[in-house]
Amino acid sequence: MKARIDASLEGKRIDEALFALGAAPSRNKTKEFFAQGLVFLNGKPSSGHEKLKVGDEVDYELPKARPTSLQSEDIPLDIVYEDEDILIINKPAGLVVHPGNGHQEGTLANALLHHLEGKKLAGDPSRPGIVHRIDKDTSGLLAIAKSEQAFLGLSKQLSTHSMGREYLALVKGLIKEEEGKIIAPIARSKKDPLKNAVDVKKGKEATTFFHVEKRYPQSQTTLITCRLLTGRTHQIRVHMEYIGHPVIGDPLYGEGNSKIYDKGQLLHAYRLHLTHPVTGKEMSFEAPLPGYFKEVLKNLD
Repeated sequence: MKARIDASLEGKRIDEALFALGAAPSRNKTKEFFAQGLVFLNGKPSSGHEKLKVGDEVDYELPKARPTSLQSEDIPLDIVYEDEDILIINKPAGLVVHPGNGHQEGTLANALLHHLEGKKLAGDPSRPGIVHRIDKDTSGLLAIAKSEQAFLGLSKQLSTHSMGREYLALVKGLIKEEEGKIIAPIARSKKDPLKNAVDVKKGKEATTFFHVEKRYPQSQTTLITCRLLTGRTHQIRVHMEYIGHPVIGDPLYGEGNSKIYDKGQLLHAYRLHLTHPVTGKEMSFEAPLPGYFKEVLKNLD
């Protein structure tokens, strides 16, 4: 694949440019391109550190898939939409997206391998077609790429923040403002390796918009919608705790927020807007609140 550098990428390092071009889902993943010698700048092998000028030509190939021990598992999927290139899943709370520490089986990745059996999926073979993720106990919509073109296109939409992701969350306390914008960089917590935290010095840029949908004075809780501009791990959970309104049921963030619900955070990715990476069509999807979330809200009225 070839790309000619224009003014929007001038001055960037070549590894940053590959991420901006949507060649990889994260900056960290671009390391594999250079480790395998797959990137050339103006016809010469690239180290990954060169700064680019307008008119430079970048030639790259996608990294070869690494061997994987991921096993196909017949796990039911709630499919919202599917075509030749993309798959939209409504993930239930409790389902881990891909294998990791303590979760080598029973993940969405295992289910996808079964559902799309015989089809070669793009991306990391341990995370077949998975472009973005949501936490285990967060429910809602995820976009899956079924083709290389779809994977690159969706990854680019994530990197340029053009993929719209909206969440519903029940949070502790009564938020006075009707809406707000939280701009607070996020990094790994220095106190707890399982958590992330706002860190103005070492954190990565993170922005969350929220809007109040309904206040519940008796229980001192607020139902909000959140829109992500960036997609840091645990972003909504970290940001809401930071402003003193942790998500109800969240076992990691906030104190005293599990009296109403204690089986995981009441956070649901209910709306997803994207441009189809192959047809260019604008598409929007919605997933209704899961039953347990509805039941909690019903009891608060």
